[in-house]
Amino acid sequence: AASRLRLSGLCFLLQILNILFFAVFVRYSPDSSAGQCPWQLNCSRRIQDSGFQQPRFQDVHIQVLLSFGLLVAFLGRYGPGSAAISILIIAFAIQWALLIQGTLYVFLNGKIYVGAQSMVSADFCTAAVLISTGAVLGRVNPVQMLLLALLEVILCTLNEYILLSLMGVSDRGRSLTVHTFGAYFGLMVSRVLYQPHKDKRKREEQQDMGQQTDFFAVAGTIYLWIFWPSFTSTTTAHNNAENWAVLNTYFSLVASTVATFILSPVLYEESTPRMVQIQDATLAGMAVMGMAGEMLVTPFGALIAGFLVGLISPLGFRFFMPILRSRLKIQDTCGVHNTHGLPGILGALLGTLLTLLATADTYGDRLELVFPLVAQGSRTVTYQALMQLSALPLTLLLAALGGWLTGTVLKIKRLRCSPDAQSMENTVFCEVKLGNC
Repeated sequence: AASRLRLSGLCFLLQILNILFFAVFVRYSPDSSAGQCPWQLNCSRRIQDSGFQQPRFQDVHIQVLLSFGLLVAFLGRYGPGSAAISILIIAFAIQWALLIQGTLYVFLNGKIYVGAQSMVSADFCTAAVLISTGAVLGRVNPVQMLLLALLEVILCTLNEYILLSLMGVSDRGRSLTVHTFGAYFGLMVSRVLYQPHKDKRKREEQQDMGQQTDFFAVAGTIYLWIFWPSFTSTTTAHNNAENWAVLNTYFSLVASTVATFILSPVLYEESTPRMVQIQDATLAGMAVMGMAGEMLVTPFGALIAGFLVGLISPLGFRFFMPILRSRLKIQDTCGVHNTHGLPGILGALLGTLLTLLATADTYGDRLELVFPLVAQGSRTVTYQALMQLSALPLTLLLAALGGWLTGTVLKIKRLRCSPDAQSMENTVFCEVKLGNC
């Protein structure tokens, strides 16, 4: 009863605060052209609502709600409960992200002006939160997940603002600000919350992860194939730049999926990969195109990148996850390190390499769309590549510090589930458990 009341009270408090903040600060932004954009707004990195296409907004929102929401619910042991909590996290994080992002990006005359693109940016931040919850799924209760979302949205927005606005990094597909940040933020939270489990508990988790095709994985993977290219191309400046991001993402996606069928039968005693493995390869192949997707990857380059990351992901699950668990004391429930963390890092390195090729001869008119500061002569290609590269360690540092701070808060004894909750096996509070509960 105490756990239910704690969650109910926290939801009530946070929602009332959001309503009050929206009433005081948030207003709809007037339709404006590029020429009417106030100097305070970072219009070069945001699509004006007057030219925003409604289907693209829907694609991104569906991707976050269905794809990410189902991906962090793939474990049979936690499926229904974690899916319900994912929807709760999405509902809260979108509101909170609109407020925090609006304060940094579109705070004018004491007001936050929001539009369709503001919702898309909030969806991106929410995706990072869902990735982080995948690292701690089954080890935190709903109250702790809400607090995780509350803190991570602030830190994720700060990281995005530093990279995209202050440093001028090109990462419209969010290899760094969503995949890398979300993965390592969650991994650090998992490390702080680490508690040794009994052998019986370990065997149960291994049995759960070895179950046959799971409905959540099937549905999540299908939605990934349909909507992810729109997810990576929504923030591109113009449609002709969007084409590169969409096509490169598809090329990487198909290559990473084929790579799973090559390596999984070698690593596991199965002739056909389980759906969860195909799901992981799909995520990895598309995460690696987050930064490089709109750059000059070329079709065969996207195929190579997708194929390599499709090999790295199952190798990470097979060999690196046991090291994380035994040596580093990190319990990565959904394997976000292999599906988001490593592919995000590789995507950032690939984007840095491709930045060195960003010249007017190779990019043509697209140079101004992808690297506006280089096209304007404000930066050299080498300096832009240095900014792209330095964004990686900065993201890892902010994610690690933020995850450590959040984990420390979530470790407070009063936030943990009560010992007698162990017998309530069918409730949402015990489908999403904390460590030894």
